[in-house]
Order: sequence, then C-alpha cells, then structure tokens
Amino acid sequence: MGWMQDETGLDKCAANYVPLTPLSGLKRASHVFAGELAVVYGSHRKTYAAYYDRCTRLAAALKGMGVKPGDVVATILPNIPAHAEAHFGVPACGGVLNAINTRLDVGTVAYIFDHGAAKVVLVDTEFLPQAEAAIAAMDGPAPLIVEVADEQAGFPATGRHATYEQILANAAHDFHWIMPEDEWESIALNYTSGTTGRPKGVVYHHRGAYLNAMGQVISWGMTLRPIYLTIVPLFHCNGWCHTWMMPMVGGTIVCCRDITAPNIFNAIADEGVTHFGGAPIVLNMLVNAPESDRRSFDHVVEVFTAGAPPAPATLAKIEPMGFNVTQVYGLTEVYGPATECTWGPHLDHLEGPARAAIKARQGVAMPFMEHITVVDADMQQIPMDGREQGEIVMRGNGVMKGYFKNPEATEEAFKGGYFHSGDIAVQHPDGYVQIADRAKDIIISGGENISSVEVEGVLMNHPAVNLVAVVAKPDEKWGEVPCAFVELKPGESVAEADLIAFARETLAGFKTPKKVVFCELPKTSTGKIQKFELRKTAKDL
Repeated sequence: MGWMQDETGLDKCAANYVPLTPLSGLKRASHVFAGELAVVYGSHRKTYAAYYDRCTRLAAALKGMGVKPGDVVATILPNIPAHAEAHFGVPACGGVLNAINTRLDVGTVAYIFDHGAAKVVLVDTEFLPQAEAAIAAMDGPAPLIVEVADEQAGFPATGRHATYEQILANAAHDFHWIMPEDEWESIALNYTSGTTGRPKGVVYHHRGAYLNAMGQVISWGMTLRPIYLTIVPLFHCNGWCHTWMMPMVGGTIVCCRDITAPNIFNAIADEGVTHFGGAPIVLNMLVNAPESDRRSFDHVVEVFTAGAPPAPATLAKIEPMGFNVTQVYGLTEVYGPATECTWGPHLDHLEGPARAAIKARQGVAMPFMEHITVVDADMQQIPMDGREQGEIVMRGNGVMKGYFKNPEATEEAFKGGYFHSGDIAVQHPDGYVQIADRAKDIIISGGENISSVEVEGVLMNHPAVNLVAVVAKPDEKWGEVPCAFVELKPGESVAEADLIAFARETLAGFKTPKKVVFCELPKTSTGKIQKFELRKTAKDL
C-alpha cells in the first residue's frame, strides 16, 4: 500500500467498518424520532416507529412471495405512502427497487418488466389496466401484482389481486432487515426516459444512494425536522434520493399525489412544508396561480429546481412570494441532483434580472461528487470564459454503477474516466457551469450555433406567455432556423408577428424565431417539455 509506517492490526473489522446504506437512516430514526411524524398523506399520518414497522412488514411479505436478494421488485405508483415505504422495504429484503414511470406506454412497461425481470410489482389501482396490459404483452415470466388501493383519491381496491394492506397485515413485524454486505450492492434500477430507442436501465448502489441523500442535506442547508413535499415523482431518480434523506434528519414526508397549485399551497399552509423539489413548470404553475388557489404562509420555502433552466422571468416573480429557489442539475445516471447553484454573500447585492441570471446557472459539484467540469471533444478542460462550449462530465461516488445488461453503453458513457452527460454548457470564470443545450437541442443556422435556452428565456419575459419551447425547423437557405412553440396564459392573446418583434428587441436577427406556433406543449410526467415531439412537428410545418 506504500504506507510510511507500520499499520499492523489496523484493518477493517465489524467495529470500525459498516457498508454505507440509506437503510441505516430509517433504523436509527425508528428509535431517535420514534413518536414523531414520518409520513403524512391526508388522513394517513404515521410516526417513525409505525413507518419502520410498515417497511419491515413489506420486506417480510416480499420475502414470503419469493423475492430473494438481488431480485427486482417494481412499482407503478404515484407519490403515496406505499411508494415511500417501498424505498426501504424492498432493499430491506435484499431486493432491488425498480420504480417505473406511471405515464409510460404499455409496450415500454412490458419491455421494462422483461428486461429487469421483476418478480413482484406494486401497482396503484389507477394504473392497474396499464400493468395488466403490459404483463399480457410480455415475453418472459410475469411479475406478481400487489394492488395498492387509494380510497382517499377515489381508487378503492378492485378485488382482482392481493392488496398492499392485506400483505402488510399478514406479514411478520419482527423480520430482520437484510443489510448489504457490500455497499456496492445494487439498491435501485431506474430506466431513463429514452427519447430515442429503448430506455436504458441505470443501476444505483447503496453507497451512492447514502452519499447523495446525505450530501444534499449539506447543499440544501437543511436542519433537523424539515417538512418535505413530494413533488418530484418517486419514479424519477428515486425522487432525487429525498425519501432516503428524510429519516437522517428526522423529517416529515408530505405525499402529494396530484401536482396542482392548490395542493401545493395547502400543504405549505396546513402542514408547514419547508422544502420541495420540482421542475420549472411547477414554479410557473405557482407564479400563475389565480388568487383563489393561493394560501398565505409566513415562512420561506426552500425549493430545488431542475430539468431545464428556469426562465429569469419566473425566478424574479416566485422569490417575492416566499420561495428561495436553488437551481440543481443532474441526470438519472447520477442519482438526480449532482450540481447546485451555490449562493454566497458576494452575490447578495444582486437583484431582479441580474440575480435571476446567476440563479439560472447549474452551478458547481455537490459535496459527494469528486469533479464536475466542461470539456472539449478531446477531454480537455474548456476555457472558463462563459462563452466557449463543451460537454459536462462528472466523476464521483454519485455516478451509477452502469447500464443494466448493456456493457457497450456503459463503456461509452464512462470513456476517459468520466460520465458523459451529453449536455452542452459554458463555464464561467468562477467555475460555475451553465447549460447551453442538450447536444441535440442546439440550432445551427447558417453555421452559427443558437442556444434554444437563450431564445426561450427571452420569450418567457412576454406577459402573455406561460411556457415556451424552441426547436430547430429545417430551412432551405439556412439549414435550420429557430421555431417557437408557445403556450399562452389563460385569457391572454398575442399575434405571431408581435411575439417575433418582441424577441427581436433583445436577440440578434439570426436567433429570432422565424415561426411561432401557439399550442399546449407536450410534457413528460416530470414536467419536462418533449422537444422530440416538437421537432417532428416543426419538420412538417
């Protein structure tokens, strides 16, 4: 090892080394915070002791259904208590959690069931038809369905399958959790929202899940007993690891099944929510909520936002409402957030657009990541001048094990000793990374690169505009030109020519949209705008 002195007897042993896992957080919390609220969902209010008991019974029930260590247990669930419990109960029986996007088509769900070889799937009654159809379309052995009824939301049990509450009631409460012997053991399998081809299965280990959850506590400046609202779907990077984080700080999870402005405002006013994560579309929804949907509250709510840079116009409006927004950035392959736009006293003097412009940056590596930077095609550091563009690359303990059953894609993603994000960015002199675009979202017009994000930011400043997405439209003369798809606020109107003129006041001529289409924008379940759909539409215009 090359030690400078004698290290005889200084070895790892049971007393000084335990594999890192987020499971240990809930075991501890069941004692330290035993009588305190862990999970809230309408009339469902469980203490940490009860939460731990329910997760233990789930683990015992799954083992009884034949789930062995290393087997996959899938979920098709919204953000309800059973989904939080699955994040502990599945790995506590040695299983690997595969939380599936509730909005996927039947064919893709069948592919995921087959590819991941799920033994059991926990399904919300609302999504039973989708799960049953996917099982009928499978090639391999089908998973057992456990139905998770939600009477509060109007989804009573159908009687076609064993129910979640039944299997918990019949399970042992003294089951011994199967803790990982090696922190490299897999804890979760998450399929990327593949916009091209089949989704890839991203594998997380216990160590990464633990460090990401613990590291975000630091990044969020979180103190004990936060009250966290689940807006990020738990099937999206395991809810950015926030469910694993909460027991570490004795926090309360407030489940939000339907993401609406009234539900969010009510949770803040009635439950005292202090933290949530969400895409910029959620911020937009709050900013544009009518007065009748709002509730007043007298504390600051800390918000992590990611998915696309929030428009400066949105940031400028939401902060005075009582929300402190921090831009974070990551991908499924890095357990959710990996960078943060860390704020500091040297920036406090900034106001309005200048403040919002900094807040729209993706920022710097979170504490659990070793190195995140921007490189050129030869893996060399780009100049940090805020102009030169390159690809964001990352290395550290918060990077996935790799893609399940896909060594070629894994090798490609990790070439040069870094994970390649595929995101194009500039880097500022202070090292802060700022996304210019996904590689495929850059518009190249007459040889000039146009950032769709920049054009969108300008159009979002128009008072009639609610949401906007800019994509490339094929053009005989220029190759490509910017085409804007615009969703207007209710009751507002603006002419195409007026909106183009508005953009021209700020943007160079070649960056100004040549076409504006007014429509509702297609979105993923996490609120990301599906640009690939818009590119298809733009081609046919």
